[in-house]
Amino acid sequence: MRAIRPLRHPAYRWLAGNLAFSVLAEGLWIVAGVWQVIALGGGATQFSLVSGALALGAVLTALLGGVLADRLPQRRILLVVAAMQVGAVGLVAGLSLAGSLGMVALVAVAGVVGVAGGLLFPAYAAAVPRLVPTEELQAVNGLESMLRPVLLSAVGPAIAGAVVAAAGPGVALVVVAGTSLGALGCAWRLPSLPVPGRDGGRASAVADLREGFRYMLVTRWLLVTLVFACLMILVVIGPLEVLVPFAVKDRAGGGPGGHALVLAAYGAGGVVGSFAAGSLRTPRRYLTAMIVMWSVASVPLAVFGLAASLWPMAVAAFLAGVLFSAPQVIWGTLLQRRVPPALLGRVSSLDFFVSLALMPVSMALAGPISAAVGLAPVFLVASVVPLLVGAVALLVGRLGPDELAHPLHGPGPATSGATGPDVTHAAEEVSSRSAR
Repeated sequence: MRAIRPLRHPAYRWLAGNLAFSVLAEGLWIVAGVWQVIALGGGATQFSLVSGALALGAVLTALLGGVLADRLPQRRILLVVAAMQVGAVGLVAGLSLAGSLGMVALVAVAGVVGVAGGLLFPAYAAAVPRLVPTEELQAVNGLESMLRPVLLSAVGPAIAGAVVAAAGPGVALVVVAGTSLGALGCAWRLPSLPVPGRDGGRASAVADLREGFRYMLVTRWLLVTLVFACLMILVVIGPLEVLVPFAVKDRAGGGPGGHALVLAAYGAGGVVGSFAAGSLRTPRRYLTAMIVMWSVASVPLAVFGLAASLWPMAVAAFLAGVLFSAPQVIWGTLLQRRVPPALLGRVSSLDFFVSLALMPVSMALAGPISAAVGLAPVFLVASVVPLLVGAVALLVGRLGPDELAHPLHGPGPATSGATGPDVTHAAEEVSSRSAR
């Protein structure tokens, strides 16, 4: 079966295991964290602080993560990241069980978890094309995009919801720490590969980072997509990550189980979208398809502001999961096929950083704004604005000629024959400017 073919490579199996445990821990944290806040007497505003700290930690270290991923063995980075997660979540779990946990400590540990996440993504992204053949990259992205919603939005929240209901959020946090320990074990089994085409003393970290920024600025498809994502995330992530559990609780009368059900529906939609995108031929107009799907994916969010029962929310979450996940498979393949290998870690971190730069702002504002104007107006804005932003991106970005000139479905290496003249020219321009 094409979708699982990359798992025949032993090294990639350990990398996939590391990702699976890391994402599962994130899914457990989503439910354990929000109900820990509620157990401490907090509400949407307090959870905004916790979520915002996590997002801020990830954003602040994303660029550093990209530089490190292009300069150091990815195995070493993944080991450090998993150890950070085990230590941080283990600490907050112990404080919770001892009855000594306060909101300040929870916010601080969320920030550490975010820092670990900011280092994880670039290292993982840089390692993938080194462990599997180029022709299997789309299958890898499809498999990853199926694992992520299943574990992040279905299995993790379901387990955490059951544990919270049976034993409380402190025990659920212990499960999070144990899952991160599994990620540490998988990272330990990874091979230590030399960094491709790099000399650690050749340039400073600042010069490396500047090179990645220059590549982004001269590569139109990359810049347009990242700016679009940044603006979309500003209006979508806060309501999606912070306000959905309170819509479930306050409008539908649900608890941890209802929250887990909605997240599971989102995960199921993600599996369907990822499987379709990973199995079918890449659209000829892949850039247009990505932006259209991501824009339309926001529309179902309006249901969370209007519905008064759980099932419409679950259906909306399923549809959003399909439309958010399918283009992510295309995006991952696009980066791996059209970005030079020596820049992939930095470009992946720029993707993470630029796309999520406003994520802490969105999360921090979602709670206070909803407290002032109500849930319905916030969700309605989140459902409409991305449509307008996407339309502007397509009109102003002029992506059509580029996507037609550089199809993704042909065979060839990740960055040479499949890269296309524009990316080759951009890479040469970046190199020449750096030499100056």
